[in-house]
Amino acid sequence: MKKQKKILVTSALPYANGPIHLGHLVEYIQTDIWVRFQKLMGHEVYYFCADDTHGTPIMLSAQKQNKTPEQLIEEVHKEHYRDLTLFEVEFDNYYTTNSPENKELSETIYLRAKEKGYIYKKNVTQLYCPKDKMFLPDRYVKGTCPKCGAKEQYGDSCENCGTSYRPNDLLDAKCALCGTKPVEKEEEHIFFKLSAFQDFLKEWLTERVDESVKNKMYEWLNQGLKDWDISRDGPYFGFEIPGEKNKYFYVWLDAPIGYMASSLNYFRKTGKEYLFGEFWNETQENKTYVYHFIGKDIIYFHTLFWPAILKSANFRTPSAVFVHGFLTINGEKMSKSRGTFIKATSYLKHLDPQALRYYYASRLSNSLDDIDLTISDFILKYNGSVVGNFANIFSRCAKLLERLNNQLAKNISEEGKQLIQFALKHKNDIIKFYERRNFQRVIRTIEEIGSEINRYITEKEPWVLIKNDPQKTRQIITDIFNAGWILSIYLYPVLPSFSKGIWEFLNIPVDYTNNFNSISDSIEKQILLPPNHKIHQYRHLATRIQKEQVERMFLEEKQEQQTIQEKKDIDYITIEELNKIELKIGKIIEATEVEGADKLLQLKVDIGEEKPRNVFAGIKKYYKPEEIIGMKVVLVTNLKPRKMKFGTSEAMLLAATDDKTLSLIIPHKDIKEGSRLS
Repeated sequence: MKKQKKILVTSALPYANGPIHLGHLVEYIQTDIWVRFQKLMGHEVYYFCADDTHGTPIMLSAQKQNKTPEQLIEEVHKEHYRDLTLFEVEFDNYYTTNSPENKELSETIYLRAKEKGYIYKKNVTQLYCPKDKMFLPDRYVKGTCPKCGAKEQYGDSCENCGTSYRPNDLLDAKCALCGTKPVEKEEEHIFFKLSAFQDFLKEWLTERVDESVKNKMYEWLNQGLKDWDISRDGPYFGFEIPGEKNKYFYVWLDAPIGYMASSLNYFRKTGKEYLFGEFWNETQENKTYVYHFIGKDIIYFHTLFWPAILKSANFRTPSAVFVHGFLTINGEKMSKSRGTFIKATSYLKHLDPQALRYYYASRLSNSLDDIDLTISDFILKYNGSVVGNFANIFSRCAKLLERLNNQLAKNISEEGKQLIQFALKHKNDIIKFYERRNFQRVIRTIEEIGSEINRYITEKEPWVLIKNDPQKTRQIITDIFNAGWILSIYLYPVLPSFSKGIWEFLNIPVDYTNNFNSISDSIEKQILLPPNHKIHQYRHLATRIQKEQVERMFLEEKQEQQTIQEKKDIDYITIEELNKIELKIGKIIEATEVEGADKLLQLKVDIGEEKPRNVFAGIKKYYKPEEIIGMKVVLVTNLKPRKMKFGTSEAMLLAATDDKTLSLIIPHKDIKEGSRLS
C-alpha cells in the first residue's frame, strides 16, 4: 500500500447569478470522479467549493428582483448545492465567498502584500454617470461591442463574440441604470504588482500545469505582465478594502481566496483547524497537496494572478492546476435560442444523472479539447455500455441464481480464475489513467473488462446449463459475480450509485474492501466474495434512455427560453415614466347612450374639480347607463383630450377584460373623489 497523502481539491466557484447548467457540470463531475478515485486509493482527501457571490452583476440581479444581494445569493446557494449534489457531486464543504472567513483571509493577504511593497495606488480614467453621480463598474455600463457591433453589451465583455474590453472601449456607452451618456473622469485605484512576479511565475508554471497551458501562459509572460487593478469604487457588493473609503476588493481578488475560506470554515467546524495550516502555510508546500480544477476561460486568473497573490502573502501555491475544455452540444456552442442551453434542473426532469456522468467520463481527457455532447452518441453510449454491458452482467444471471437459493459456490473454478485475472491485470492501467485524469481511457478499459465477462456468460450459457447441472451453474455465476464485483470497484468513481447498487445486490457492505487496495495483481492474493455467500434479490440497476426523453428535454428548454425572451422584449417603463401618469378617483354622475355609436357611453365624471370631466367610454356592451350612475371609478386624468365626432373625451376609465367580459376598475373602499392613486 502506498503512503497516504493529504490532498485538498477545489472546483472553480460558480457565479451566484444564474442556475447550474450542463456546461458547469463538466467540471464538477470531472473533479468528483478524481476525488472519489483518490479516496478509493486510501488518501485523505478534502473537496471544497463555494458560490462566487460578489461583484456588480449580483447587485444588478438583486435590484431587478427587488431583493438584497444577501437574499439573492442565499437563494442561489441552496439551488446550486441541490443541483450539484443531485448529480452525485460530493463536497466536503460547499460554502460562499460572502463569509467572515473570506473577509478575514482577503484582508490578511492584502495587508501582507501591502507590507511587502506589492500594493500601490495610481489614477485611472473611468466612466462616470453625471446623473447618478457615481463611477460606473463594468456591468453598470452598456453599449455597442467595439469588435462585432452587437448592441446592448455590458462593459466587460461581449456575450455575442466573447471579446473582453474596458467599459471605455464601448461604442454608444450609456449608464445601465438611467441611460445617461457617461463621461470620463479620473479616480484613484489600488494595484497589485503582478509584474514583480514575472520570473517566479515562469519557473512555477514549468511543473504546475500541462504543457499546452504553460505555452499559453508563456505568451502573456513574454509580453511582460502588467500590474493588476484590484479595487472597485462603490456601489459594489463585496468587501471594503482595509484603510480605504468607498473602495472594494475586485471580485477576482476574493473569489479564489474562497477556496481557502471554504476549507477554513470546514476545518474550524470539525475541530481540525490545524489542517488549514498544513494545507495553506508556505512551509507545508512539499508535504501536502492542493489541486484546482478549472475551465480554460479562467486560466489567466488561476495560473498567474492567484499564485502571485499567494506568494506575496506567504501562503503556499497550488500543487497543480488542471484545465478542461468547454462543452458543445451537437458540435456547436450551447445556445438558448436553439434550446441547447440545458439547465441541471431541466436535465433531471427527464434523465438519470448517472448517464451524464458516464458520458462526460467517456469524453474527458487531460487536454484542453472541448467536449461535445452529441445526442445520438450520448444515448448509444449509455444504453450500450452501462445498460447493455455492465448491468447486463448481473441481470442475465440474477434470475438463475434465484432458482439456486441466491447462494454462491464455495470456490472459484479454474476458468473463473482466468476471467478474474483478466480483470485484475488492468488495475495498474486504470489507476494510471484515473491519476492522469484521462477518464476516456479508464472507461475504454472498463468496457473491455465488461465485454470479456459478457463473452464468458454467452460462452457458458448458464440458462441452458441450469436444466441439467445446477451446481455447475452456481459455479459459473460465482465466477462471473466475482469478476463483476472487481469491475464495480473500478467503475465507482464514475458511477457511484450504480456501483453501490451492485454491492447491495451482492450483499457487500459499502466499506467492505470496496477500494483499489483490495484489488491485487494476481488471483492468488485477491480478496474474493466469501464461500457460499448469500446475495440479495436483484433490483434494477439502469434503465435505457429513449430518444423521446432527450427530445422532450430540448423542446421544453427551448420553449422556456422563448417565454423568457418574450418577457425580456416587453417595452418596460421606468418609475419616472410611471409617475407621469395621473390616476384619480372619480364618481360617475351622468351616463347616456351615444346616438350613432354601437359601443360608446357618454359619462360625466366628478373628480373633485369645479367642472366634471366629459368621458366617452367603450363600455355600452357591458354596462347599462343606469347601472353605473353613482359608481366610483379610476381614471387617467392627464391624458391629452381626444376630439371625436361626438365631442371631446377629457379622461380615460381604467378597465380589465379577458375578451369575454369587461370590468371597470373601482376602489374597494369608499374614497373621496379627486383622490390621487400612488
